[in-house]
Amino acid sequence: MKKVYIIHENSDWTIHLTKRLNELKVPYEEWHLDSGRLDLSKEPPEGVFYNRMSASSHTRGHRFAPEFSAQVLAWLEAHGRKVFNGTRALQLEVSKVLQYLELNKFGIKTPRTIAAVGKEQILEAATEFIGTPFITKHNRAGKGLGVQLFQSLEALQSYVGSPIFEEPVDGITLIQEYIQAPESFITRCEFVGGKFVYAVKVDTSEGFQLCPADACQIGDLFCPVGETGVKPKFQIIEGFNDPLIKKYEQVIAANKIDVAGIEFIRNTDGDIFTYDINTNTNYNSDAEEIAGKFGMLELAKFLKDELDNLAI
Repeated sequence: MKKVYIIHENSDWTIHLTKRLNELKVPYEEWHLDSGRLDLSKEPPEGVFYNRMSASSHTRGHRFAPEFSAQVLAWLEAHGRKVFNGTRALQLEVSKVLQYLELNKFGIKTPRTIAAVGKEQILEAATEFIGTPFITKHNRAGKGLGVQLFQSLEALQSYVGSPIFEEPVDGITLIQEYIQAPESFITRCEFVGGKFVYAVKVDTSEGFQLCPADACQIGDLFCPVGETGVKPKFQIIEGFNDPLIKKYEQVIAANKIDVAGIEFIRNTDGDIFTYDINTNTNYNSDAEEIAGKFGMLELAKFLKDELDNLAI
């Protein structure tokens, strides 16, 4: 029997998708690729394959899951299987450098960024930003890994030389201009099947941990609307329509990305800077319930339609 195969490394993030697939009576199977075997002499099963491997897998003890997934995806594609968010999408998922290069190809503005390997090179790169605030982040990240704001080179020197310095899993640290926004929020645009679904406003006043999945939520910070005195961290923007959406769709189409969340921020002049393409996107159930829009349902419908098309 043909199925939808979900490639991942974190079961907490597949619960909502499998629930929707069950509702639609779609047969599926999960491939948790933290470990496993790949017999190159065998052909893959028939079906639709959806990759949601995460760049932050190493934070959950799954250090080599993306590397193994890359081999599995190449195997599937070599046999002509229908793969969504395949090898190219995974390449971008684990490299912000590649993301920025692709965004720039389509005239999409990104923050000025220098990639550096080694502590001395990080400090030398930061001298390019003297006199203005700048941030560090990990090239292979997710969940805001390694994001730190600095006002001076001396502050960065203290951080890099301290025990709390976070070494990136791929060794690459990004030094990036800090975009000063008039309000503490970013915007995340969600795409399913290569098409825009909705935009969500994300409150950043409490920091850079921006994962919208319910499994990422901690304490009162993420309380839904209705809790006295608490503002929701995620709010879907009604009627969002910006010319940038078409450019985003062009970027993901050119890179064979079918499902993604793309994040941007506006500076005080209203200029938009795009800084993240998340091909392992999650959705916030509280925000969706209020807006009556459901990303995982749209994704489940998309996968169902693609599976049905295989049988034609």
